[in-house]
Amino acid sequence: MTKRRDYYRDPHAPRPNNLVPGGSALIIDGAGAILMQRRADSGNWSLPGGTMEIGETLEQCVIRETKEETGLDIEITGLLGIYTDPAHVIAYADGEVRQEFNITYYARVIGGHVTVSDESTDVRFLHPRQLRHEPIHETVRLRLRHHIEGRTQPYLG
Repeated sequence: MTKRRDYYRDPHAPRPNNLVPGGSALIIDGAGAILMQRRADSGNWSLPGGTMEIGETLEQCVIRETKEETGLDIEITGLLGIYTDPAHVIAYADGEVRQEFNITYYARVIGGHVTVSDESTDVRFLHPRQLRHEPIHETVRLRLRHHIEGRTQPYLG
């Protein structure tokens, strides 16, 4: 059973009852492949990341979540964009329904080893062409497109 369901531009989506700041890391290896994790709760490939805890910055959150989900230590190197589309709603099995609030940072690996956590079923670097036919939520595809476009300014939306 899926513990999470993403709705995007769906008129039948439940109404959000929460807004939680979260962040993710877009990490590229030397060959241009992107670090992706296969989410255990939805089955989709996604960027590593998660939600803030009290007492940490969003950058610290992304560093912590990436370590927890992938086993890799990272440092933040830039900003891809701010993603707050109210048309993206995430419903959880416990009744929480969140409106998207994600800031995606560029980051690089500085240590650790790739490992799978209880939040993922697979973690690996995938070249963008390998992702074309994989299950990826449209809002993550948007972030990947923004990276591939080589934008000079962060996305604000």
